[in-house]
Amino acid sequence: MVGVAGPHDDDAAEVLYASLTDSVRRLVDATIRSQADFDGVASAKAKIDAAADELSSSVIPGSFGVQLDASGNPRAWGNAVIGLRNALAPPLVVHRESDGRVWAEVTLGAAYEGPPGHVHGGICALLLDHVLGATAHKPGRPAVTGTLTLRYESGTRLGPVRAEAHVDRIAGVKTYAVGHLSTADGITVRAEAVFIHPRTA
Repeated sequence: MVGVAGPHDDDAAEVLYASLTDSVRRLVDATIRSQADFDGVASAKAKIDAAADELSSSVIPGSFGVQLDASGNPRAWGNAVIGLRNALAPPLVVHRESDGRVWAEVTLGAAYEGPPGHVHGGICALLLDHVLGATAHKPGRPAVTGTLTLRYESGTRLGPVRAEAHVDRIAGVKTYAVGHLSTADGITVRAEAVFIHPRTA
Protein backbone atom coordinates (compact mmCIF):
# COMPACT_ATOMS: atom_id res chain seq x y z
CA MET A 1 0.00 0.00 0.00
CA VAL A 2 1.22 3.48 -0.81
CA GLY A 3 2.20 5.40 2.31
CA VAL A 4 1.92 2.50 4.76
CA ALA A 5 5.16 0.95 5.96
CA GLY A 6 5.55 -2.70 6.84
CA PRO A 7 4.44 -6.08 5.51
CA HIS A 8 0.76 -5.61 6.43
CA ASP A 9 -2.10 -6.08 4.00
CA ASP A 10 -4.69 -3.31 3.69
CA ASP A 11 -7.10 -4.62 6.33
CA ALA A 12 -4.38 -5.36 8.85
CA ALA A 13 -2.82 -1.93 8.28
CA GLU A 14 -6.17 -0.23 8.84
CA VAL A 15 -6.67 -2.07 12.13
CA LEU A 16 -3.11 -1.38 13.27
CA TYR A 17 -3.11 2.33 12.47
CA ALA A 18 -6.61 2.84 13.89
CA SER A 19 -5.41 1.26 17.13
CA LEU A 20 -2.32 3.49 17.18
CA THR A 21 -4.44 6.59 16.62
CA ASP A 22 -6.81 5.60 19.45
CA SER A 23 -3.79 5.29 21.75
CA VAL A 24 -2.62 8.78 20.77
CA ARG A 25 -6.13 10.15 21.43
CA ARG A 26 -5.97 8.61 24.91
CA LEU A 27 -2.58 10.26 25.36
CA VAL A 28 -3.93 13.67 24.32
CA ASP A 29 -6.84 13.37 26.76
CA ALA A 30 -4.53 12.21 29.56
CA THR A 31 -2.07 15.04 28.84
CA ILE A 32 -4.86 17.57 29.32
CA ARG A 33 -6.42 16.04 32.44
CA SER A 34 -3.50 14.36 34.19
CA GLN A 35 -2.58 15.27 37.75
CA ALA A 36 0.57 13.17 37.79
CA ASP A 37 3.50 14.58 39.78
CA PHE A 38 6.56 16.12 38.11
CA ASP A 39 8.49 12.84 38.12
CA GLY A 40 5.56 11.04 36.48
CA VAL A 41 5.25 13.72 33.80
CA ALA A 42 9.01 13.66 33.12
CA SER A 43 8.95 9.85 32.83
CA ALA A 44 5.98 9.93 30.48
CA LYS A 45 7.64 12.61 28.32
CA ALA A 46 10.75 10.47 27.88
CA LYS A 47 8.62 7.52 26.73
CA ILE A 48 6.57 9.70 24.38
CA ASP A 49 9.73 11.20 22.87
CA ALA A 50 11.11 7.70 22.32
CA ALA A 51 7.89 6.61 20.59
CA ALA A 52 7.89 9.76 18.42
CA ASP A 53 11.52 9.10 17.46
CA GLU A 54 10.66 5.52 16.49
CA LEU A 55 7.68 6.55 14.36
CA SER A 56 9.67 9.41 12.80
CA SER A 57 12.38 7.07 11.51
CA SER A 58 10.38 6.63 8.30
CA VAL A 59 7.83 9.24 7.26
CA ILE A 60 6.32 10.41 3.99
CA PRO A 61 7.24 13.94 2.88
CA GLY A 62 4.60 16.64 3.37
CA SER A 63 0.98 15.83 4.14
CA PHE A 64 -0.79 12.50 3.81
CA GLY A 65 -3.26 13.75 1.18
CA VAL A 66 -5.51 11.12 -0.38
CA GLN A 67 -3.73 7.88 -1.11
CA LEU A 68 -4.97 4.67 -2.67
CA ASP A 69 -4.99 1.20 -1.17
CA ALA A 70 -4.02 -1.88 -3.15
CA SER A 71 -7.55 -2.05 -4.61
CA GLY A 72 -7.49 1.56 -5.77
CA ASN A 73 -9.84 2.84 -3.05
CA PRO A 74 -9.07 6.35 -1.77
CA ARG A 75 -8.03 6.84 1.83
CA ALA A 76 -7.91 10.27 3.43
CA TRP A 77 -6.24 8.96 6.56
CA GLY A 78 -4.73 12.34 7.44
CA ASN A 79 -8.03 14.29 7.19
CA ALA A 80 -8.69 16.63 10.13
CA VAL A 81 -12.28 15.38 10.59
CA ILE A 82 -12.34 11.75 9.45
CA GLY A 83 -8.66 10.75 9.26
CA LEU A 84 -8.06 7.26 10.59
CA ARG A 85 -4.43 8.16 11.35
CA ASN A 86 -5.14 11.67 12.63
CA ALA A 87 -5.54 11.78 16.40
CA LEU A 88 -6.89 15.34 16.10
CA ALA A 89 -9.90 14.02 14.17
CA PRO A 90 -12.83 13.14 16.49
CA PRO A 91 -13.17 10.97 14.20
CA LEU A 92 -16.43 11.53 12.35
CA VAL A 93 -18.20 8.70 10.52
CA VAL A 94 -20.79 10.09 8.09
CA HIS A 95 -23.93 8.05 7.42
CA ARG A 96 -26.08 8.60 4.33
CA GLU A 97 -29.82 8.02 4.17
CA SER A 98 -31.76 7.11 1.03
CA ASP A 99 -33.47 10.51 1.03
CA GLY A 100 -30.10 12.30 0.78
CA ARG A 101 -29.81 13.30 4.42
CA VAL A 102 -26.50 12.73 6.16
CA TRP A 103 -25.70 12.47 9.85
CA ALA A 104 -22.91 11.62 12.24
CA GLU A 105 -22.66 11.05 15.96
CA VAL A 106 -19.46 11.60 17.90
CA THR A 107 -18.36 12.02 21.51
CA LEU A 108 -16.19 15.09 22.09
CA GLY A 109 -13.95 15.20 25.13
CA ALA A 110 -11.37 17.48 26.71
CA ALA A 111 -9.34 17.92 23.52
CA TYR A 112 -12.21 19.88 21.92
CA GLU A 113 -13.06 22.21 24.80
CA GLY A 114 -13.51 25.94 24.34
CA PRO A 115 -15.69 27.51 27.07
CA PRO A 116 -15.49 25.35 30.21
CA GLY A 117 -17.42 22.13 29.67
CA HIS A 118 -18.38 23.06 26.11
CA VAL A 119 -17.12 22.41 22.59
CA HIS A 120 -15.01 25.16 21.02
CA GLY A 121 -17.01 27.10 18.43
CA GLY A 122 -14.36 26.46 15.79
CA ILE A 123 -14.74 22.71 16.29
CA CYS A 124 -18.50 23.10 15.81
CA ALA A 125 -17.78 24.87 12.52
CA LEU A 126 -15.33 22.15 11.49
CA LEU A 127 -17.90 19.40 12.05
CA LEU A 128 -20.69 21.25 10.27
CA ASP A 129 -18.48 22.17 7.31
CA HIS A 130 -17.68 18.50 6.82
CA VAL A 131 -21.19 17.13 7.31
CA LEU A 132 -22.87 19.75 5.14
CA GLY A 133 -20.17 19.18 2.54
CA ALA A 134 -20.97 15.48 2.54
CA THR A 135 -24.41 16.29 1.09
CA ALA A 136 -22.77 17.85 -1.98
CA HIS A 137 -19.79 15.56 -2.49
CA LYS A 138 -20.35 12.84 -5.08
CA PRO A 139 -17.99 10.02 -6.10
CA GLY A 140 -15.61 11.44 -8.66
CA ARG A 141 -17.18 14.88 -8.32
CA PRO A 142 -15.78 16.68 -5.27
CA ALA A 143 -17.29 19.83 -3.84
CA VAL A 144 -15.50 22.65 -2.04
CA THR A 145 -16.91 25.11 0.49
CA GLY A 146 -17.95 28.45 -0.97
CA THR A 147 -19.59 29.93 2.12
CA LEU A 148 -20.48 28.61 5.57
CA THR A 149 -22.78 30.58 7.85
CA LEU A 150 -23.34 29.53 11.45
CA ARG A 151 -25.79 30.59 14.12
CA TYR A 152 -24.76 29.55 17.63
CA GLU A 153 -28.03 29.16 19.53
CA SER A 154 -26.53 27.79 22.74
CA GLY A 155 -23.37 26.20 24.03
CA THR A 156 -22.61 22.69 22.79
CA ARG A 157 -21.76 20.60 25.82
CA LEU A 158 -18.84 18.20 25.69
CA GLY A 159 -19.99 14.61 25.30
CA PRO A 160 -22.27 13.06 22.67
CA VAL A 161 -22.95 15.37 19.72
CA ARG A 162 -25.02 14.71 16.61
CA ALA A 163 -24.55 16.50 13.28
CA GLU A 164 -27.21 16.42 10.56
CA ALA A 165 -27.52 18.00 7.13
CA HIS A 166 -29.48 17.88 3.89
CA VAL A 167 -29.51 19.59 0.51
CA ASP A 168 -31.78 22.61 0.34
CA ARG A 169 -31.42 23.14 -3.42
CA ILE A 170 -29.02 22.79 -6.33
CA ALA A 171 -28.30 25.51 -8.89
CA GLY A 172 -25.75 24.66 -11.55
CA VAL A 173 -22.41 23.90 -9.93
CA LYS A 174 -23.65 25.11 -6.53
CA THR A 175 -25.24 22.95 -3.84
CA TYR A 176 -27.04 24.75 -1.00
CA ALA A 177 -27.10 22.72 2.20
CA VAL A 178 -28.51 23.25 5.68
CA GLY A 179 -27.86 21.41 8.90
CA HIS A 180 -27.27 21.60 12.63
CA LEU A 181 -25.51 20.22 15.68
CA SER A 182 -27.50 18.89 18.60
CA THR A 183 -26.97 17.37 22.03
CA ALA A 184 -29.34 16.09 24.68
CA ASP A 185 -30.10 19.80 25.28
CA GLY A 186 -31.49 20.18 21.75
CA ILE A 187 -30.15 22.02 18.70
CA THR A 188 -27.11 24.12 19.59
CA VAL A 189 -25.73 25.35 16.25
CA ARG A 190 -27.48 25.84 12.90
CA ALA A 191 -25.63 26.14 9.61
CA GLU A 192 -26.19 27.08 5.98
CA ALA A 193 -23.57 26.57 3.31
CA VAL A 194 -22.89 26.75 -0.39
CA PHE A 195 -20.66 24.11 -1.95
CA ILE A 196 -19.21 24.40 -5.41
CA HIS A 197 -18.30 21.65 -7.85
CA PRO A 198 -15.21 22.93 -9.65
CA ARG A 199 -15.77 22.87 -13.39
CA THR A 200 -12.45 21.11 -13.83
CA ALA A 201 -13.45 18.25 -11.52
